[in-house]
Amino acid sequence: MFFQHIFEKSLAHSSYIVGCQAAGEAIVIDPKRDIDTYLQIASENNLKITHIAETHIHADYLSGSLELAYVTGAKIYVSDEGGPDWQYEYDHVGLKNGDKIKVGNLIFAVMHTPGHTPESISLLLTDTPATMEPVMIFTGDFVFVGDIGRPDLLEAAAGLIGSKEIGAKQMFESLKKFEKLPEFIQVWPAHGAGSACGKALGAVSSSTVGYEKIRNWAFKLNSDVEVFSDYLLADQPEAPAYFSKMKQLNKKLRPLLIEVPKVAELTKIEFEKAKNFGMKVIDTRNKIEFFNSHIPNTVNIQNNKTLNTWMGWMINYEEPIVLIANHEEIEEITRKLMRIGMDNIYGYIKPSLLLDDNENTVTSKIIDADRMESYLGKNDIQILDVRAETEFKAGHIPGAKHIFVGHLRTKANELDPKKKIVLHCQAGDRATIAQSYLESIGFKVENYSAGIADWKQKGKSLTIN
Repeated sequence: MFFQHIFEKSLAHSSYIVGCQAAGEAIVIDPKRDIDTYLQIASENNLKITHIAETHIHADYLSGSLELAYVTGAKIYVSDEGGPDWQYEYDHVGLKNGDKIKVGNLIFAVMHTPGHTPESISLLLTDTPATMEPVMIFTGDFVFVGDIGRPDLLEAAAGLIGSKEIGAKQMFESLKKFEKLPEFIQVWPAHGAGSACGKALGAVSSSTVGYEKIRNWAFKLNSDVEVFSDYLLADQPEAPAYFSKMKQLNKKLRPLLIEVPKVAELTKIEFEKAKNFGMKVIDTRNKIEFFNSHIPNTVNIQNNKTLNTWMGWMINYEEPIVLIANHEEIEEITRKLMRIGMDNIYGYIKPSLLLDDNENTVTSKIIDADRMESYLGKNDIQILDVRAETEFKAGHIPGAKHIFVGHLRTKANELDPKKKIVLHCQAGDRATIAQSYLESIGFKVENYSAGIADWKQKGKSLTIN
């Protein structure tokens, strides 16, 4: 048996290619959209991709199943569970609980494991030349290392009111199936630490059934469904705004992107024209570089492992975007954005070309803890905390208003445009996004960039609620 785990840090996403070397056939499970990774692995190992499977309709990334099927001719195997609202709308082989997928000498048995989503399935692998016992289970967003999938995304991202309580109870029952599996079975989930698909995902890639039964919190609260549900639904992270779009696109036919797009490099004149047409300009440089010098009305979203998540939060899918990015980073950035279906990149311009000797650049107003403290209680100042709700409740600066940075696009109208905004997050990254975004729509903003981490270190007062 051939096995390779592919992990993409930008989405904390795991996919898998599993092959029968005797037959020269392989299956890809939960593929990302930039499919050249799988094609290269298959070619290097003399395998033909003949099967593609998904564990559920994904919310956090745009699946590459359609692209991979188009290029390889492989069949797509997806769930037919969950009822009429949870059916894939493109040609596929539908899977029900108890069905089997055969890839050469490998057998994948289907377990319907609803909870995270109604149609969710897990794939239990038996490598028949070695043993007739199952050896691995691919759990998708059902069981993670140290955590389980959140059932509230359908409500938080797709607006299906009341679905989270139903999902929590379904998850409770699905875990009983998992508990009955042999403890030696390896567990390979679709996500790791950093994913918004759970609240406490472990940093290691895989686990075993036995380890999860003694380590995972869900199996310590498995005697009372109400206690279990309350804990599962509490304190989940904010669901990124783009999740609802991924849910829509991942179940139907859509335009295919079978190669990583080549993004046009713009001249200064072309950049200015694009900006004057109203295209959104995203500066992907490090926040310190952005603080020191940037083009007015541009938004800073750094090219780090959370770039695509924040782009999905802050940018309208319908508007074309222009990137300020170094040439050597543009392919990496393009891959990150295509993984969430953000294909509307008009072009990019190098920072050195745009910013060197440019008289029209501005700097960000950065303040320290003492200056922040001096603003407390002033009527003409609005202190804004852009951290997550759970962070805010655990302790915030007295008098601060809370709007999570990802919600500013829809909630900025709650801020008084006549007041100066003085904002912060935990340690600076989110505050930089917030400051640049609010300034781009006309607010005057100062940024306590060191944030609550610095505030606490200096022993200054916090309000807890």
